[in-house]
Amino acid sequence: MSIEVGMFTDPSARTPLLLVAGLREPQVAEVAEAARRRDPSGTALVHADLRSISEGVVRREVRHGDHVDSHVLELAHGCVSCTLREDLLPLLRRLAAAPDVRRIVVRLDPALEPEAICWALRHVEVDGRTLLTDVAVEAVLTTVDLETWLPDSLGEEELAERDLGGSADDERTVAQVTVCQAEFADAIVLAGRAEDRWQRVRTEAVLARLTPTAPLIHLDDLDVDALLARIPADARRGEVDGPHGRLLRGQPSLDTDAGVATVLFEERRPFHPKRLHEAIDLLLDGVVRTRGRFWVASQPDDALWLESAGGGLAVAHAGPWLATVDDWDDLSDDRRMRAALSWDDYYGDRMNELVVISCDADPHEIVRALRDAVLTDDELAAGEEVWARYPDPFADWREEPCAEPAESELKGNQ
Repeated sequence: MSIEVGMFTDPSARTPLLLVAGLREPQVAEVAEAARRRDPSGTALVHADLRSISEGVVRREVRHGDHVDSHVLELAHGCVSCTLREDLLPLLRRLAAAPDVRRIVVRLDPALEPEAICWALRHVEVDGRTLLTDVAVEAVLTTVDLETWLPDSLGEEELAERDLGGSADDERTVAQVTVCQAEFADAIVLAGRAEDRWQRVRTEAVLARLTPTAPLIHLDDLDVDALLARIPADARRGEVDGPHGRLLRGQPSLDTDAGVATVLFEERRPFHPKRLHEAIDLLLDGVVRTRGRFWVASQPDDALWLESAGGGLAVAHAGPWLATVDDWDDLSDDRRMRAALSWDDYYGDRMNELVVISCDADPHEIVRALRDAVLTDDELAAGEEVWARYPDPFADWREEPCAEPAESELKGNQ
């Protein structure tokens, strides 16, 4: 009989699932194979090749023991969410139920971000229930190529330019994918050789701020069991943060190291929408990562979410501020607690909170630009009727709710 903990089965009663991500496919394949070799007869290794997904074709391979099962799948709609819903999630359920499968390793296509897979495990139902009743995320391992990762994470090249897009209209940049893959990792496997020692030091300094609790090991020295043993007990292990969750995990250093700095910008006053829009350019040049929630004076009831990686930017609606909500009964305990702890008699829970990891940018200049974008005393005193007339470049995101990650947010979806 299974033991229920909250809404999911006790991890000890579920099949361990290990996700291996990264942009360089040969490196991902090598790590996934090393994970399979821990228990060759009891491990199922799954790989879905999405290179032809825009044509509605996915090539899927499952290796278990000495048996290799290869299929070419034709989908009605060539997108990542269809692949997950119609093939990968049902496949994981069948494997988890197999008596001779003790562990599942999923080798992710370079276009896939592990956060999207983990969100689907928690929220997409197959036959009336989610996959976390069958599998427990053992860890997310991400490979980082020391020669290319840092330049990629600062660039603006789109995935499509490298033939890596997850669908015909996938507009994500290489930076957005490679940064998200590393940020969501429980452990990092370094691979290749940096151009010089300075590049390696800077790469590791960025990773120490992006995912500070993740242990690092080089692929040449990889011992999967030893690496998994070094992952701390409070690691993410597939837990997906909502837009109102914690922005900093693992207490990353706020000191500058090798020119890499973490900026935590907090301000109660709203942003002037036009000035913030102009300041955003500073978050796209020499910055590896920006994440956070904010509000603009022209939309006082709405929380907005901002993410940038290299030259790629995404802004979305993050639902209402709780100051505008009468009924809190359906909210999570965590959301209520966070709002109560930071509540202000005038602003309620409204707050600008942005975390910026800069590499080739001046963190003081970033803070100055963001500070200059908030309302002045006179603008604040003018009140909401005047604020509502401000030109608002962010108005386009008014109709894109994402209080929780939506199915459309499965990265690479159409």
